[in-house]
Parts: sequence; C-alpha cells; structure tokens
Amino acid sequence: MHLLLLVNTSASSVTPRARVVIQKALAADHDVHVAETSRPGHATRLALGAAADGMDVVVALGGDGTLNEAANGLAGTATALAVVPGGSTNVFARTIGLANDPIEATGQLLAALSRPASTRRIGLASMNGRYFLFNAGIGLDAAVIARVDRRRTLKRWAAHPLFVWSAASTWARHYERSRPSVRVTFPSGEEDDVDGYFVLALNSDPYTFLGDRALHLVPGATLDRAIALVTVRTLAPLPFARIIAAAMGVGRPVTAQRDVDVRTDLTAFDVRTLLRPLPAQVDGEYLGDVEHAEFRYEPDVLRVVFPGA
Repeated sequence: MHLLLLVNTSASSVTPRARVVIQKALAADHDVHVAETSRPGHATRLALGAAADGMDVVVALGGDGTLNEAANGLAGTATALAVVPGGSTNVFARTIGLANDPIEATGQLLAALSRPASTRRIGLASMNGRYFLFNAGIGLDAAVIARVDRRRTLKRWAAHPLFVWSAASTWARHYERSRPSVRVTFPSGEEDDVDGYFVLALNSDPYTFLGDRALHLVPGATLDRAIALVTVRTLAPLPFARIIAAAMGVGRPVTAQRDVDVRTDLTAFDVRTLLRPLPAQVDGEYLGDVEHAEFRYEPDVLRVVFPGA
C-alpha cells in the first residue's frame, strides 16, 4: 500500500524516537511517505494532496486536532484515514479500540492494514461545514478548551489536571450561569425549540477521557448513527455536579438526568446564541466565537481503518 505518514511533531506523545520506530515499522510492508504539519490547517491540505495523488491511506500521528484536520481533507475521497495516537487524550483512537501507546497502536494498525475488511466507511457530523469525528460544542465546554489552549506549554505536560482546573475556573468565574445562552431549533418545526446553557453534539461515545476514565454522555451514539445532541439546561451547582458525576458513571446516566435534554439520530439542527457570541469547538479544537451554527450529518463519507474490524 501507498501510505502518507502525517506527523504533528508538536503533539504531546510524539517523540523523535517514536516517529522513527513507527516509520520503520510501517515501511517494512508498505511504501511510506512522510510529511510534517507546521501550522493550523496544514494537515487538511496535506491529506487533500494525498487523496489527489491516489494514496491508499493517510496515517495521522498526532492528537485529536491533527486527526480532525486530516479527516476534513479526506472526507468524500477514496483514501482511508488511519490513526496512531500522539496527543494527550486521543479520544477517537481510543473510541475505535486502539491502544493509547503509539508504538503498541502501530502494531494494531499494521495488523489491520493486512485485512481489507478492517477498512469501512463511517458517517460524519459537521458544524458550519467543519466535520468532526467525535464531538462539537458551543458554550461552556468550548470556553474551557479555549482557556486550556492559552496554556499550550503546560497542556503538553499536564493536560488532564489543567482541563479540570480550567473547567472549574470557567464555570465559577467566566461563564454566564444566570440564564440560558443558546437555543436549538429543528428543521420545519419537526420538534420544539430547546433553550439551554450549552450544547454538545456527538458523532460517537465517549465524549472524552480523563486519564483512563471515559466520560459517557450518550452511550448509544455510534459512528453508524446520526448526531446525538445534549443540551444542558442548568449550571446550578448541585444539578450540574450530578450531570458531571453521571458522565463519570456515578448515579443515573446522563440520558436520565432531569436537567439535560438528549436527542438522538438527528440529521440537521441549528444553534443560535441568545446573549452574545459563544466559543465553539470541534474534536477538542477551539474555533473561535459564533452566533449561529448549522449542524448536519452525512453518512458513509469517510473511510477509516479500524483495528478490530
């Protein structure tokens, strides 16, 4: 096979030694070209180029942001996306069953590449035209990610503690908690509008990981179904603490929480902010502030190499 190994050398788990080991392992049985990302959006352009050149697979070695960019470059093409986790969290890689260690994951990937049935098409959700693999959000979670991104150096070494600290700080001091700030509307009045404090759109589950613990919002969200939507309708301390505990597996599941509105198998909906523009994120990457976002689902748009297929 002809492979492009797409490397984000700034990703937290990508070391020079790991890159050499992974490249040599892939090159033992495949024709491997290597490209490094150097700026935001670069992985998308490199993936587009690989698809235009007829590459069989783009192997993304980096974090979830690199993977998201590569997926946006490959969507709608015949070139498949493969993953070697190189970030601090690696949500998508772990969701599809890859080990969190890049060397071990490379072994899984090589085994998968030897089996044609390991590659299959999945559907993708999008926000304002930007595809996402596992989640997108408007409001609180995106504000937390924006806060973490302002401390990129610390993120490389202490991503999960930094995320927890940033979440608590943002909720307590930097986010509107007195009234709803987003409204979700559905096409042609199919369902009633929903107001809330922030929204999360899921293309799969879990939502993310804290260390080895997965945070589950809608366990029924899978890569074979359309979008699951979670609208959080309170930020009051006790109910919101229950929601967080539920995501961590304590108490009733998130889908049974009174202050959460959950919809599944949605192919289209819009989100508008009620007070001011709010932060937005896709796959853990902060995109800036938005006033309006269109969410859409497109089935069978991306070929992905699965380790256990």
